[in-house]
Order: sequence, then structure tokens, then C-alpha cells
Amino acid sequence: MFNPAVALVIGESLIDIVPSAIGPVDYPGGSPMNVAIGLSRLGHRVTLATWIGKDERGSLIESHIAKSGVQMLPGSDAAGHTSSAEVRFDKGGTAHYVFDLSWQLPPIPVDLDPLVVHIGSIAATLAPGGADALAYVRANPSRATVTYDPNIRPQIIGPADDVRECIEAYVDAADVVKVSDEDISWLYPDVDPLAATRAWLTRGCSLIVLTRGAQGVIAITAGGREYEAPAPSGPVADTVGAGDSFMAMLVHGLWENQMLGAPGGEALSQMTQGELEALITLASRGAGVTVSRPGANPPWLCEI
Repeated sequence: MFNPAVALVIGESLIDIVPSAIGPVDYPGGSPMNVAIGLSRLGHRVTLATWIGKDERGSLIESHIAKSGVQMLPGSDAAGHTSSAEVRFDKGGTAHYVFDLSWQLPPIPVDLDPLVVHIGSIAATLAPGGADALAYVRANPSRATVTYDPNIRPQIIGPADDVRECIEAYVDAADVVKVSDEDISWLYPDVDPLAATRAWLTRGCSLIVLTRGAQGVIAITAGGREYEAPAPSGPVADTVGAGDSFMAMLVHGLWENQMLGAPGGEALSQMTQGELEALITLASRGAGVTVSRPGANPPWLCEI
């Protein structure tokens, strides 16, 4: 049966410039873009509000998202040029990123009426579009469920003291938050990550998930439910895009259980222990598929 509901994903799409034996190679990237692709591959209608140029790299991104069925919001291609992140490796093999990134929020039609709005990463805090994105999720004209993943990139968003208030404002506006232990430790270096996560839960969201890499995840609901799940077992090619796949699977699980939008708000806030465990198990399974193969390559529905 056709489902007319749509997910709106807000955030950056960019080109990762990766060194190789044959010279630099361009790969489409960006956390919100990965989440949009992940949701579309799971069978949902997805509109991506992003900011790219009408150039060769912008065409590469458009082609990349179209292959997974993601629809780009009109006006998303009005940037002067497509943003990029050049990957550079130090002598120890650690990757560092040099960003050339601009962000504005294209106009969002009032009749779009999304069931869920996901936002995260650089676009949530980077001026000038970050302020417009925050205003949109605060207004929430369609009463959509708001999901948020800080996915912090200090190289471009600046010191923690400069962005902490903005990130907390997104937490205030969100119904579901996923945050890594690295991100929350960067924001609150003197606070235990789990304690900081619990503090965020008091700001009004219904569900927070703390991801901890090889240590697995801890999920906590406003209703007092908690579940600690191990990291996915199995082969690991790399961990690129694992968090984005987890986020997409999290939204997918809530969607399938009718816990999104105004009608699903009560079900989300009253999630049972069994529902929480099934949700996190599903999200972890999706992340496990992604880490089993190179790059940010989220699973299709038939692979779950």
C-alpha cells in the first residue's frame, strides 16, 4: 500500500576528496545525506534539504542520492559551488579534514508536511543556515517528530563554548536524539558521558541513544526505560557511516511502529521495554551491515 508520508532531512551534502594511488578521488558524503539515503533504501519517501552548486561535484551528489530514491528539495542547488572536505593523513595514518563548506537552508514549502524531520552535523550550527534550520524545527509547523544527531566536526564549527548553546537548543526541540560518547565528551569534558546524556533527557525529548563504538549503545526513554546493547558482531571493513545507518534505522523502526508525527507522539513517549529493545536491536543490525563493507553504504530493506 502506498504511504504518502515523507521524511524531511536537513543538512549538508559535500564531496570527500580522498587521496589514492592514482591521485585524489571524489566521493559524495555528509552525515545528513547518508541518513536520507539510508531512510530511502528502507522504503520511505525522503526529501533532502541541502546546499550544493550547479557544478560537476553537485551533479555527482545529485546522481548519488537519486540512485537510492532520495528527492532533493528544489532550491538546494543554489550554492556558488559544491562544498568539499579534503582528507589528509598524518604520519601516524590518522585522517584530518580540510573543509571548504558553505551552508544555507533552501526555502521549505509550507505544504511539505513531513512526518519526521531529521537534522544534524555541520549544518545544524554553521551560519547562516544553522539559525534558519533551528528556527524551522522550533516552529515545527507540521508537528513532525524531530530527530537530531550532533555528529560534531570541531574543525569547522569552532570551539565547544561557541556552539554548546546552539546544540542544546536543538536537543530542546528534538523528540529523539542520538549522540556519540566522543561528541558529548567534547561538549562536556568534565562530565561522565552517560551523566551528560541523562541530563539531556531532562530537556524534554522522549528518547536518547548514546553510542559508544565497540562498547555498544545505551538507550534511555523519558518514561524511565533503559536498554544497553552490545556493538554489532561480525566482520568490519571500516566504520564510515555506521552512525548514520544507525540513525536511519532508528527512524525506520519508529516509523514502522507508528511512533512518528503527532499521532505517534503518545506511543513514542510511552514506549515499553520490549519495544525499546526491539528498536535498538534493529538499529544496531543496520549499523552492522554498514561496517561490514567499505564506505558509507547503508543497507537496503531486503538486507535487514
